[in-house]
Amino acid sequence: MNVHAPYRSLTRLDRLLAGLERALETVAGAPEAHRPSPGLPIAEAELDDAERRHAAGLMRINHTGEVCAQALYDGQALLARNEDTRAHLLHAADEETDHLAWCALRLRELDSRPSLLNPLWYAGSYAIGVAAAAVGDPISLGFVVETERQVEAHLAEHLDRLPAQDQRSRAVLAQMQADEVRHAEQAQRRGGVELPFPIPALMQLSSKLMKTVAYRV
Repeated sequence: MNVHAPYRSLTRLDRLLAGLERALETVAGAPEAHRPSPGLPIAEAELDDAERRHAAGLMRINHTGEVCAQALYDGQALLARNEDTRAHLLHAADEETDHLAWCALRLRELDSRPSLLNPLWYAGSYAIGVAAAAVGDPISLGFVVETERQVEAHLAEHLDRLPAQDQRSRAVLAQMQADEVRHAEQAQRRGGVELPFPIPALMQLSSKLMKTVAYRV
């Protein structure tokens, strides 16, 4: 069920319940992509066990990142002051659902699984999204800008670290990177402001912790 379409007519309680449904779908791996995975047209590469484990670790990080993105956008949308801001956040979340589904598919193709800690990552990111939105839409949109910039940078790092022959994973990450750049630009045009020190540095620190843990667990 697409809970985003009637969002404007929902009460805050309705939005909270819809968000709970989305949370369960997200952490259970249920979301379906609106767009086919960019990796599907590309033949599977020959990977040895070490390369397969490494590629799976990177894709697990990116899957967890998309779990966090869903939580952030849902938390921000819950308390958005402006309906246009809320609609923008929910539209971006729909595109992030594609990323989540693509990463989940790629993990299955690599005979691996998502992070076992995804419920924890979701809960923490949702709380951060709510807190950002409570300050006001400009800060909330600025949080989107900074988040997407950092995600773009770590996707670039992962594109460099993937096994050279794993073009299937590479196609997925490249499209995700292009989408993240666009989300950041759109949020900035809508009035997102630069976040004050030390928030960006703290975001980088928490991202580093997530990447270290999710690669293995």
